Amino acid sequence: MMFVRREFTFSAAHRIDLGGGKSEGLHGHNYGLVVTVEGEPDEHGMVLDFRLLKEIVEREVLSELDHSYLNEILKQPTAENLAVYIWNRLDKALRGPNYRLYQVEIYESPESSVIYRRETP
Repeated sequence: MMFVRREFTFSAAHRIDLGGGKSEGLHGHNYGLVVTVEGEPDEHGMVLDFRLLKEIVEREVLSELDHSYLNEILKQPTAENLAVYIWNRLDKALRGPNYRLYQVEIYESPESSVIYRRETP
């Protein structure tokens, strides 16, 4: 099994209703996103072309989320909910004869991230 990953960035604003605290005010992040697929190399020796991975993530995720107000997309746009949302947008789009989506990692800051991963039997 091999893993192919690519990093992306996007900017977005949100508010989180936690019953008080700094996150309740409107604020934004320069998010980091790492998308990882798992698979076996094909007859050309590739799991998935990096260019194709970039095109899919830009089309399915970044075109909607970059420079957006996340509360218009998600009811409670926590990093955890954002990771699940991104996973759901990419899961079908990143399935090929020799690969599938394995993991989504979303960074709110360089020090803080959430990982959502496929459970492998």
